[in-house]
Amino acid sequence: MSQSKILNYLSGYSPQVQQQVLALLDSHKSGAWLLKKYPQVHELVSERALYDYAQGIKNQYMRSSPPISKVIYDDKIHIINNALGLHTYVFRVQGAKLKKKNEIRISSLFRKVPEPFLRMILAHELAHLREKEHNKAFYKLCCHMEPEYHQLEFDLRLYLCHRDRFGVLWG
Repeated sequence: MSQSKILNYLSGYSPQVQQQVLALLDSHKSGAWLLKKYPQVHELVSERALYDYAQGIKNQYMRSSPPISKVIYDDKIHIINNALGLHTYVFRVQGAKLKKKNEIRISSLFRKVPEPFLRMILAHELAHLREKEHNKAFYKLCCHMEPEYHQLEFDLRLYLCHRDRFGVLWG
C-alpha cells in the first residue's frame, strides 16, 4: 500500500502517528492487534436490525432531534471518498406540504465489522441531525453518544489501512 493511501485514511493525524501506523503495517502486526482488541463482528446484518439499533442510540441520546426515516447499508458509498456513512435528507410531498425525511446510509463494508465500529459510525451520522458541520459541538455530541469515539475512529481507520494492504479481517 502506498504511503499516500494511508494519508487518505489518516490525513488528520500527525506525521508521527502516520509513521507508527506504517510501521505496524510493515511488521504485519496490525491484524493480530485489531483481532485481539475487537474479536467479534456485530450481528446487525439486516437493514431492519440496523435501523432498530440506530433508533435505540437516537432515543437514548437525542430524543428531541428530528426522526430518522431510514437507516440502510449502501453499496454505493466509497470509503476512498472519506465517507464511512452518509446523513442525507429527502424531500417528499405529502398533500400540500413538503416534508424532509432524514436518512442514514452506512457503507456495506461495515456489515462485517465489530459492533463498536458500527456504533461509532452511527453516532457520527446521528450527530449530523443536530450539527451539520464537523465543529467542536459536533464532536462533543459524538463523544456524548460514544465516549470512545476518537479511539474507535482511529482504530477503524487503522483497519481500513490494514484491509487495503492485507484484506478483510472479519467475515
